[in-house]
Amino acid sequence: MFKDKMNFKLLNILIFCLIIYLGIITFNVWGSIIAKIIAIIIPFIVSFAVAYAFYPIVRKLRKKGLSNSLSVTIVSASVLFIIFFLIIITVPLVYDQLVLLSQSIGEVMTDLSSKFEINLGDFQTTINNMMNNIIESAGRYVSDGTVNLVGRAMDFMSSAIIIVILSIYFLADMEKIRAEVKSLLLRNKKRIRTYEYVKVLDRELGQYLNGLAIFIGIQFVEYTLLFRIIGHPNWLLLGLLASITTVIPYFGGLITNIIAVILASVVSVPLFIATLVICLIFPNIDGYIISPRVYGRTNNINAMWTIFAVVAGGTLFGIVGIMVSLPVYIALNCTYKFFKNDILDTVSNIKDSKIEGKKKNKEDGNN
Repeated sequence: MFKDKMNFKLLNILIFCLIIYLGIITFNVWGSIIAKIIAIIIPFIVSFAVAYAFYPIVRKLRKKGLSNSLSVTIVSASVLFIIFFLIIITVPLVYDQLVLLSQSIGEVMTDLSSKFEINLGDFQTTINNMMNNIIESAGRYVSDGTVNLVGRAMDFMSSAIIIVILSIYFLADMEKIRAEVKSLLLRNKKRIRTYEYVKVLDRELGQYLNGLAIFIGIQFVEYTLLFRIIGHPNWLLLGLLASITTVIPYFGGLITNIIAVILASVVSVPLFIATLVICLIFPNIDGYIISPRVYGRTNNINAMWTIFAVVAGGTLFGIVGIMVSLPVYIALNCTYKFFKNDILDTVSNIKDSKIEGKKKNKEDGNN
């Protein structure tokens, strides 16, 4: 009798609310534990992603007859050489151009204030102080360095070294890892469908990561040369910014173009016009010619959903959310397309079962 009267739905809701409440009041305890766990596993995730991105190159070298160890060594050494070469070449130039950038920003503020009679006193002071602090910090880091900067640099270097070492290990064992996953999924016939899904997801994400790496390199060379040719004083910074902001679809290139045009406007009219031409023509070339050829046709994604993913990722997780928003969206989109028919069949079965249940209840009521 008591069982028939008990409202189990209400009881489940109360238990769920109690769990949420306990989770909120104990957040300081388990939140710090989760944060430490995430801090521990992040280097492994980043290292695996790096190895996953460069694995196709290793596979191509192996198809040409090279051994796995030699292929991994060639790829790892080439990537490290390029990184060190760029650091040695770009660090002095970046510092010099930071000084020029600070001067250009000051000239922009003064020019805007005089032309449009806008009072930018406090804002201009804030910008100048911020740029001076950046330059001063960079100068201290390059010359003497403070304890804080050295400590941060050591932390960054240690993390980078760990990620590099882990990436090489993952790259060397990537073939074994993929074989183990394949074997695990194919042990049971019921998992064949899951294996097919993993293959599709692997192809989509691999295409994106490989294309992104190539596209970043193309963007750096392209815009560095273009801004250098027209004589833009901040050509190297803009080339670096154009390549880095490639990870932010649509908005990244726009940010670089706006900065380039504003800085060119205070130098000369010809430079302003040349910069404007570059910012109007070459993004379209990148978007409609270079990008489709690099990424191929597998990552055919909707522009509106891409923008939504970037905005949502930035709002929820900041810069990290922006960087991972597109691969996460590609994974979700791929998952939905693969299981679309299964989802529609499940929804249809649920609707049919509800309709049959209502008919049965009506028949029981009539009887």
